Amino acid sequence: MTAEPVQSTEIGADLRHVRSWVFDLDDTLYPPERQILKRVSERIGHFMVRTTGLPLDEARVLQKRYLMDHGAALGGLMKDYTIDPEEFLADVHDVPLDDLHADEGLRAGLERLQGPRYVFTNGSTRHGERVLEQLGISDLFDGLFAVEHARLVPKPHPDTFALMLGQFGLDPATAAFFEDTARNLEHAKELGMTTILVGPHAFDAEATFVDHRAAALGPFLATAILPGDPT
Repeated sequence: MTAEPVQSTEIGADLRHVRSWVFDLDDTLYPPERQILKRVSERIGHFMVRTTGLPLDEARVLQKRYLMDHGAALGGLMKDYTIDPEEFLADVHDVPLDDLHADEGLRAGLERLQGPRYVFTNGSTRHGERVLEQLGISDLFDGLFAVEHARLVPKPHPDTFALMLGQFGLDPATAAFFEDTARNLEHAKELGMTTILVGPHAFDAEATFVDHRAAALGPFLATAILPGDPT
């Protein structure tokens, strides 16, 4: 008996109502196997060792707890220790991006989208700019909302979504949000945004607040039904 092929992306998602497009950055606009977030996470661990005085294994445990409790390690560090947030953001995002390359399929998919495109990231502004430049798609985006714009409060905090929507003047009912972390889509769905879970495990998620799933962003955008497309 021949095994059924693994579904790699959703084909023909109906996005004709969407007028603005919001994308997470890391592991969404590029595949997770590029290991950029792993490098950032390693630098966070070493920053925590220097800040807390804990050995690396214990600092890693605390790092994971901060991620679950605060959405990012920065929030926990600011609550429990005296740190310079700007120094933290500059330090942990100082990673090589050599493994990121321009993807013609991704660019073509993004170019299909009618309406403004934005990046909504828990990373720093400079990190977002570097990644977009390295991917060769910075010219396709109309704005970048980073953790500095969120007053250092990361997704999925509701206040951060409110600040992002306000900064870009978006109507959630006509906005789509692409994310690789499922929990970051829950409040987006509550607000009325169309939610798309991106990544190799997108089809494993059973969350009802996920509208569409795509293992790879380029093929999903290439086949989506967009405003103006024939019915």
